[in-house]
Amino acid sequence: MTIAIRPARAEDVAAIDALLRESFPAPDEAMLVRDLCAEGDMVLTLVAYDEVAARLAGAIVFSRMAVTVGGKQVPAVALAPVAVAPNYRRQGVAEALIRAGHDMLESAGVVLSFVLGEPEFYGRFGYDAAVARNFASPYAGDYFMALALALQGGLVPCGVREEAHHAPAFARLGTQ
Repeated sequence: MTIAIRPARAEDVAAIDALLRESFPAPDEAMLVRDLCAEGDMVLTLVAYDEVAARLAGAIVFSRMAVTVGGKQVPAVALAPVAVAPNYRRQGVAEALIRAGHDMLESAGVVLSFVLGEPEFYGRFGYDAAVARNFASPYAGDYFMALALALQGGLVPCGVREEAHHAPAFARLGTQ
């Protein structure tokens, strides 16, 4: 198996949609990605492509967030969704997508990445609910985690409630 991680291309759109619909019990994530793209909130979409089988093995999306630290806007993203085709699960595809995404985003100057997900899984990549607790969000709780991709002068001051707002498409999840 030869998997290449690369930015998504126009010709990947249908395969990404099919992968999301196959990977989740409802079409919510596929609709989220569609809306993020249509509304211009998509920051980075990567795919894991099996070059031998000539098919998509996985995909990950990072979207724009409105985040303030110390009263100033900082570049931040939300990781959602990440999906891996059933035949490629438990083979490191999701990990490769997440790590490649973090590297590209950090190089582009993104400071924070947020995720709403399983702490045991995302904690392996440095996501931490304690970091996210510094931010007011409708998704606050144990499953709302943040990762500092680049530290900028004491990025998240302790005891200060900052703001973290997802793209509007997230508010429509499960309502369409």
